[in-house]
Parts: sequence; structure tokens; C-alpha cells
Amino acid sequence: KIFQAVVSCIGSDGTIYIIPKLFEPALNKLMAEIQNTFKGLGLLIPYCWRKGEACVVRGSDTVWYRAKIIEVSGSILQVQYIDRGYIESIPQCHLYPTTFYTGIPPFCIPCQLYKTLPIGNFWQQDAVDYLQELLKNEEVEIHVEELPDNPWGKLSISLYFGGMSLSSFMAYQKYCVAEDGQDIQKLGVFEGDLSPSYLLQPLPVPGKIFPVTVTHVVSPKEIYICFDSSGNLAKCSATQRAASCDSESLNKALKWCNKIVKTLPHLTNFKKELPCLAEYVDGLWYRAKLLSITQLVPIQILVQFVDYGTYLVAPSSRLRHIPCPLLKYPVQAVRVLLAGFRPASDDKNVERIPYSPEWSLKALWAMLDCVEGKHLSASILTLSPEVTISLYGDDKNLVHLKLIEMGLAELD
Repeated sequence: KIFQAVVSCIGSDGTIYIIPKLFEPALNKLMAEIQNTFKGLGLLIPYCWRKGEACVVRGSDTVWYRAKIIEVSGSILQVQYIDRGYIESIPQCHLYPTTFYTGIPPFCIPCQLYKTLPIGNFWQQDAVDYLQELLKNEEVEIHVEELPDNPWGKLSISLYFGGMSLSSFMAYQKYCVAEDGQDIQKLGVFEGDLSPSYLLQPLPVPGKIFPVTVTHVVSPKEIYICFDSSGNLAKCSATQRAASCDSESLNKALKWCNKIVKTLPHLTNFKKELPCLAEYVDGLWYRAKLLSITQLVPIQILVQFVDYGTYLVAPSSRLRHIPCPLLKYPVQAVRVLLAGFRPASDDKNVERIPYSPEWSLKALWAMLDCVEGKHLSASILTLSPEVTISLYGDDKNLVHLKLIEMGLAELD
């Protein structure tokens, strides 16, 4: 069985407590009921607590939770939040004994990684801390491998985050050994001798109009676009719906990669077109590919962010190996040429685009004004030798008409 879940906590022994996404509506309903039933402070009169007794606990967030007594020690009690998994020492005045809700099974499930042996036969504290930092409150994919011998035992699972196996990742970090060989190779992140490549985005059929956003403008004639399915998905083509799904999954996978990026190896191979992760000026890491080495000492490399089309010259310290699961998503940005116009033959503006001198900088700024933050649509005219499109603005008119009005371009 495969399902999505949120990791509620990591136990001190490495137990992974998960709440299936399917359980969330029922859990939220129960929590609302508990808040309505219990108000104010806990039990203020003396009470003889017993180990294993059911209770409700008023947490530090002033919310009441179901719990059970783990250990009694004077006025301080050790309790476990049965719907979250975590254990805490609480003063008696924050607890209330109850027989309410005891017939409802706990919503969180204790789990252990399938055929995964921690170094030293138990999870070391630094490994537990790392798991907590990596997984707490995050949504993951759970593959049930083996049921426990008793109902209160741990479920044996394979856990995947951003398409990566947790067992494989922790084995790479030297925290454990994956017994079934589901190790670093399955994670597929560290194989520098391979030459992987990105998948290309499938394109709509020529002639069909589809919504787009412009992610990068190289020149008034050359831009990068992404399919825009932020509107009504029901009205979108199968290509656009697939692109939307890919984009959402890719964003989740990139979020995970940003959490673990310091553990990924630096690039040592600078082959042209090699996929990698690169750090942008906002401090986040994105999918990229190598274009060329621009400087040898210190080494500087020109990369292109494949999901946007933008370029960056970066030192090798800002480039990392890309996990193979990130290669299964097609590149989001598509390079296209705009049809129907060319540079104005009488454009007297002296300032030109250095890499495309047939165009003035003024024409570039005018095109940026036409496309930035706008709801645009496009239709493909030709697929080869270059993808050529007609691009329409908010007003459904061709965007290049504005440049022609300004004398910066002419009809072609």
C-alpha cells in the first residue's frame, strides 16, 4: 500500500511517527470536539495518576490533546501525545484524566525503516536530530513493506521524500546500512561518471492558443515561456494539465533538495550541458545545466536555469550534483522565437544589446514592459528549425504591435 502522510515527530529511538493525509479530516474534527469539551486549566485537585492512564493534555500552544501517562514522577508526569507521537514531561496541573475518546484509535502510526540497520544497532542521537530536522511536519510518501506482529508494534515502511528513498539517503550519510541493497545507487545522486540529461517539455499542437508566462527575455525576438495553468484546469489541454502536475511535483522535490543540499557533493565534472543544481542570487537552489567555463582562476562557470531560461556565472562552490529523481521532470521553460516582426531599420537608438546588436536596449525594455507580470497567450506557428510562436497580450493583441507603434520594430 502506498499513501501520503505527514511526519509528526521522530522518537528518541528513531521511531518515525506519521499521520496519513487520509486521516486528517477525522483528526481535525476530533481536535475541535476536544477543544469544545475541555476549557480552562487542567485538574487542580490531588489525583493519583497511573502509568498507561488516558488523559488530555494542555500543550504549550494552549490546545488540548489526547495523551497517555508514560511515567509518574512526583508532580511531573511523562506523557505521550497519542495522535502526534511525541513524549513530554508535563506538570500535573496541565492534565485532565478522561475516559472520553478512548474508543478512537490513535491517528499517528509508529514506523520503522524497512530492512535498514542503524550504525551500532540503534539510532545515534545525531541521526535522530537529523531525521527530526529533515522530516518533522513534512509531507512524504509511504510504501508499506511489512505489518507488525502485534497491533501496537511498528509498521515497516519505505519512506520517500522528493522522490528519494530515506533509507538510501541515510545510508549515504553513514547513519545506517540498507540491508536489501536499496542504497546509494538507487538514490542515484552521486554518479559523476554518468551523463544524464533533462527531458524536454511536450508542446501543444500548432495553431492551438494556450496561456503562457514569460520567464526570461533574451531579446525582443527570443524569449523563454512556461505553460500557465493557474486558471481553470478543466479547460486546459492534457499537455497543460500534465505540465501543471509536473511543475507542482517539481517544486516539492526542489524544496526537499534545498533542505539536503549541503549533503550533496560538489561538481567535479564540468562537461557542457551537464545537469546540476545551482544556487541563485536568492540563496535557493534550482535545476540548471552547464554551458561553459568563463574563467579558470578562480573557476567561474556559466549556467542556465532550465526551468526559467535565465543565466548566471557562478563559482564551482555554488554548483552541486543533482539527484536523479529531479531529472524525471521535463524542463519547464521553452525557448521560442516570436514571429511577425524584425528590428526597425531606422532605429537610431545608440545603445544596443551587446549579444544581439541588431536590437536596441530601448526595444528590449519595451518588450519587458509588454510581458512582465501579464496574462499572455500563445500559439505555435512552426516547430522546426526553431519553435516559433505568435504571442498575445492581456488585450488579445499581438505584443509586438507596441514595439512597432514606438518605432522600435517593423512588420516582417
